[in-house]
Amino acid sequence: MDVEKVFHMTGGVGKTSYAKNSSLQKKASDKVKHIIIETVEELYIETTPKSIGIADLGCSSGPNTLSIIKDIFQTIQVTSHKIMHHSTEFRVYFNDLPTNDFNSIFKALPEFQKLLNQDRKNGFPSIFMGGYPGSFYGRLFPNSYLHFVHSSHCLHWLSRVPPTIYDEQKRSLNKGCVYICDKSPEVVSQAYYKQFQEDFSLFLRSRSEELVVGGKMVLTFLGRRGPEHVDRGNSFFWEILTRSFTILVSQGEIEQEKLDSYDVHFYAPSREEIEDEVMKAGSLKLERLEMFDIDKKEQGRESYGTDVAKAVRAIQESMVSNHFGEKILDSLFENYAMLVDEEIAKEDINPITFVLVLRKI
Repeated sequence: MDVEKVFHMTGGVGKTSYAKNSSLQKKASDKVKHIIIETVEELYIETTPKSIGIADLGCSSGPNTLSIIKDIFQTIQVTSHKIMHHSTEFRVYFNDLPTNDFNSIFKALPEFQKLLNQDRKNGFPSIFMGGYPGSFYGRLFPNSYLHFVHSSHCLHWLSRVPPTIYDEQKRSLNKGCVYICDKSPEVVSQAYYKQFQEDFSLFLRSRSEELVVGGKMVLTFLGRRGPEHVDRGNSFFWEILTRSFTILVSQGEIEQEKLDSYDVHFYAPSREEIEDEVMKAGSLKLERLEMFDIDKKEQGRESYGTDVAKAVRAIQESMVSNHFGEKILDSLFENYAMLVDEEIAKEDINPITFVLVLRKI
């Protein structure tokens, strides 16, 4: 499966869309909002650019990405008045894979720009916004072009399923699991880690060339607490997805062989693995690395399991449909919601998220 051609969040504004089912990601963004604001303020004071370039990598579609840009814009506006320095241009680049629903973002931009213009004072910069389709695992922008890079809930997605988890006949060595699990042979976890190293190092090298000296990044993505790949955190949600598929196998909805050949392009790194790759990059300084989890208190009338199932469906729908067909989606994620609720009733599931602040040196 060519991830770049297939993978995307569910577009539009329908009931299964990412726009309608990204509240968990919004909670995470709200948790790190103060870090983004502090980083942008420090960056602006240190660099005082006339034209400031900002990229949101893995922007997807829906309200979350525009909310972040509004926070950044307002932070720069307040800071510029404090230090009596007013930039002339504000450049914003929305990046995601070519299959992303950029149309939803573009449709929202006129109203969004009108909202930003209401607060403009003292000749605050002109605002230029546009889409930049392509994989962030590689160069996207010219040299020394960006001042600030933001990426939220993206870098745990690998550029591909690690090729070395397949044998010479292209059969998966990870049968019965869609991600690293208790039954996975050691070669599987090694393959996933190697793919993460390859992808994350390429991401860091590419952004280092695109950032101006002193430019900064705030990166938020899923991870794990310690050296063990299997825990009751992010890997456990994949175990539940495997169980959800297995129910459909038992009901004759899908074939076991089809399940055995389905593997996800995901990796939850540890703190040490992240730090190692940043150190190897050399041209970026790690200014901050924090770990946090999300409050699981139920909101509204729906259960936690239902909320998680809707979020996972909005993310995985394109990949599941491509491999299994669309007809299993409703029953698959009904099973998923039920299993999450059963598990959370027994014991907490504790997925963790990292937030990194990096500076170009």
